[in-house]
Amino acid sequence: MPAKPRRPGTRLRARRRAAPARVAAARRIRAGSPAGSGVISAGAHEEATDAFFGLLPGESSYASSRVVILPVPYGGTVTYGRGTEKGPEAIRLASQQVELFDEETRREPYRQGIHSAPAVIHRGRNPAPMVESCYRRVRKYLADGKFVVTLGGEHSISPGPVRAYAEGFPGLTIVHFDAHSDLREAYHGLKHNHACAGARMRESARLIQIGIRSQSPEERALIDRGEVDTIFAYQMVDENWANRVLEKITPESPVYVTMDLDYFDPSIMPATGTPEPGGGEWYPTLRFLRRLSERARIVGFDIMELSPIPGLHAPDFLAARLVYKLLAYAVGRDEASTIP
Repeated sequence: MPAKPRRPGTRLRARRRAAPARVAAARRIRAGSPAGSGVISAGAHEEATDAFFGLLPGESSYASSRVVILPVPYGGTVTYGRGTEKGPEAIRLASQQVELFDEETRREPYRQGIHSAPAVIHRGRNPAPMVESCYRRVRKYLADGKFVVTLGGEHSISPGPVRAYAEGFPGLTIVHFDAHSDLREAYHGLKHNHACAGARMRESARLIQIGIRSQSPEERALIDRGEVDTIFAYQMVDENWANRVLEKITPESPVYVTMDLDYFDPSIMPATGTPEPGGGEWYPTLRFLRRLSERARIVGFDIMELSPIPGLHAPDFLAARLVYKLLAYAVGRDEASTIP
């Protein structure tokens, strides 16, 4: 049974005696978290739990949850700034501070249950086995009727979940936010290098890219031949860019969103391995994502390439808030209560 509903917007209740299971959950810290971090949830919890968004067992059990969050702390093929393997844990810690009532949509996605799945762990330089593991995990979750959110880690992860989604949702369109085309057939001898993520994803489904501002001549040639629909960052000064994308998507068709956080401008998202100037802004991106969710069906998404900067919490929180925003738009559209 779902946990008793909270009063929207509540931050902290008066302290009361916690159940033993809850105390144990609050004391468990996953591998990679700073010991004794002292993080306290922004929701109605007295202490942070080890679940994403600080949810209690009744709000995050696998059986009762519609959403599954799959962390993949992998950074084996990064070529510049390192640390993407720390991204999922940084997002989990930041998510403890996300309010569970979304002020824009007036929705509360956590009420549909958000389960924190065990991480996919892979230490080797060759990401191919990791991609296969992600594919199998996501395929299992989809077979159980779950909405899957995959958190990286580097972008080489995404082709695994995308393949599972393409098998489960015929006619799938991938909407890919990124600074880089990632359309190389191979890079540094690896077909599953992070620079090849777009190439691998388009083997499974139609690919639309947004925010591109760094690529090779060979990648541009694919776009010029019409093999990949692309909105370049310099074209986004024209506010009609969103309409141009939405016109390419069939109403009510299934869409998978993959977000490399270097899509955003480094002024709001410096914590990536390869930041590029001239990127996306927060509110225009959210407006587009909401319109996308109203035109089509966002059936799953991933967020990749957070490389946390010690002592700088804003990028981690941006990523955590983006997860909850996308859930509000995607799974929240099935709620009876929506903004007037």
